[in-house]
Amino acid sequence: MSINLDHPTVPSVRPEPSPAARSAAEQPVIAGFYPDPSVCRVGDTYYLVNSSFEYAPAVPLWQSTDLVRWTQIGNVLDREDQFASGQARPSGGIYAPTIRHHDGRFWMITTNVSGEPGQLIVSAPRAGGPWTAALVIPGLLGIDPDLAWDDDGTCYVTFCSSDPRAPGIAQARVDLDRGVALEAPRRLWQGTGLANPEGPHLFRRGDWWYLLIAEGGTERGHTVSIARSSSPEGPFEPAPENPLFSRRSTFFPTQNTGHADIVEAADGTWAMVYLGVRPRGNTPLFHVNGRETFVAGIGWDEDGWPHVAPDAFTVEPDNGFADDFAAPALHPRWISPGAAPERFVTPAPGGGVTLAAVDSANGSPALLSVRAQDHWWRFTAQVTVPTAVGLRVRMDERHWYELRVRDRTVEVHAAAGALQSTVVMAGDLTGTTATLVVEACAPTAHGPDDLRFAVVDDAGVHELHRLDGRYLSTEVAGGFTGRTIGLHALGNAATVLAVTYEPAANAAP
Repeated sequence: MSINLDHPTVPSVRPEPSPAARSAAEQPVIAGFYPDPSVCRVGDTYYLVNSSFEYAPAVPLWQSTDLVRWTQIGNVLDREDQFASGQARPSGGIYAPTIRHHDGRFWMITTNVSGEPGQLIVSAPRAGGPWTAALVIPGLLGIDPDLAWDDDGTCYVTFCSSDPRAPGIAQARVDLDRGVALEAPRRLWQGTGLANPEGPHLFRRGDWWYLLIAEGGTERGHTVSIARSSSPEGPFEPAPENPLFSRRSTFFPTQNTGHADIVEAADGTWAMVYLGVRPRGNTPLFHVNGRETFVAGIGWDEDGWPHVAPDAFTVEPDNGFADDFAAPALHPRWISPGAAPERFVTPAPGGGVTLAAVDSANGSPALLSVRAQDHWWRFTAQVTVPTAVGLRVRMDERHWYELRVRDRTVEVHAAAGALQSTVVMAGDLTGTTATLVVEACAPTAHGPDDLRFAVVDDAGVHELHRLDGRYLSTEVAGGFTGRTIGLHALGNAATVLAVTYEPAANAAP
């Protein structure tokens, strides 16, 4: 990582980047659908969480010492007494968490839009847990809750209210130990007049309390705006040059930028994490990996207002991995939109894992999944044959492509809305194992990419089919998530020996 010192108040100089490094304005620091980032610092270490929606385990938790290289150390909501994922519809479930550290304890607050009304709170003595069972604070109706404490210990929850008595950005004092609001929500600030004021974060710098929000909707009009007050309860004065940050109505390769959080470094400098997307293809442009996490520097003018330095950091992408499932527990990258992984994944006697077919209340398959993170990538799964297993690239339950092996026969299926079809069938596989392959490669039409399917057995490589990636994009499917790549059993148990995910160096059609 290196730092661009265009302004003296962005973070201090670090070693020069390699030629592979790119500006953090264009390259996410956490790629794939990891949206709505919230960050806090304890000592020299930063902790960050993201929205996870219907997937379990929920609320991915990251750790970093430089705001650029992040390691996932777990998921905050990883038990049924915290989040019952099988009840969540696509793009339901867990919205916009906030992570904070106060009086020696970590706190995470979020909204489960598929659960009990109110704001969900958990805490832990250490970031790695154990995190408490979920407690829901009733009466705070809405999404995107934030936590802040005054000097006297008063705790405030500031959130995007759906209560008609206090619409927009609202606030209430709360007792976290009892999980109760101490007052009815009060209207705090309605933003600058753009649509959908949401995603508030309240923080203090010097004598001022700053209220950072998102406006304009999480699509192409997304912005970051800010206001300040001498009290955490307001009234709030908007910055004279709002929005603080936006890429709307530009050709910049990162769009939809917003839903930010700000953190102070140990040396007194400041930085901002925010979400953005990387759309591609022809009009209207298509983004497929969802809303991703980016980072920028923050400087302060002489009047005490912040400004954004988007190119302050550089990033070297490193998203590839291989997993033979030899570790005692699944890596925290593995998630499922239906049943939680521990319900259907068990160690296989000869190595790898066995997947069981498990029903879930939301109708999603028990799908052992990871997020796609790159423009071009290749995913492989080695399975035993004969078998009944599917390798699915998923946006939601109505938009997915899948390579299926039943016994020794191979098929490619596609779902786009109400249309589902078997697009190709191939002959019998040979040998006792086969490698299933899907890769995102350059488009042959006008979309963001093509998805190409193949299978490898003792007889060699069998190219199967390629499908237009536009139908697995947010612009077609809607919703708030991005593509995941997952495996599931088709009726009977299936054994997966190993998987790889590789960013592709050559995306030629």
